[in-house]
Amino acid sequence: MSITTKTGDSGETSLANGERVRKDCTRVQSYGTVDELNSFLGLAKHYLPDYERELVESIQKDLFRLAAELAKGEKFVKVISEEDIERLTNFVHQYESKVQLNSFVVPGETIASAHLDVCRTIARRAERLVVTLAHEEEVRQENIKYLNRVSDLLYIMARYLEGSHIKRIRGSEL
Repeated sequence: MSITTKTGDSGETSLANGERVRKDCTRVQSYGTVDELNSFLGLAKHYLPDYERELVESIQKDLFRLAAELAKGEKFVKVISEEDIERLTNFVHQYESKVQLNSFVVPGETIASAHLDVCRTIARRAERLVVTLAHEEEVRQENIKYLNRVSDLLYIMARYLEGSHIKRIRGSEL
């Protein structure tokens, strides 16, 4: 079976439930951006130490579930739960205990942190799109919360990986 079906040649695609929609609708843009985030995390993890690589891989698995739900395939996956969000929150707190944040940071001090910062901005864009979708259709709040927490975690992980190499912009220098 070929991956080329030609059913999308007219600018429409099928959701997981079989419904046909325009490729530029907010729902498709939402799960497409989650997929983009997942792909960039796949790149980023190759520059990470083992612990962070494993953490990113667990996020990638969650993002598959989240994207599936956004594509109306919630009956095929375990949807994102408050427990998933709490797990990420706990990781954020673990990193916060090791990193003191007291100023703005110029991204890109290390290759690993630069990749995580790109992923963070994609996560924020995905979150904004899902918020827009929530104004148009029913969206579970757990999906928005999860994306918000992912971006928090990616930010603090990047700062942790930068360690003493951080160049900061102090308020007086802005």
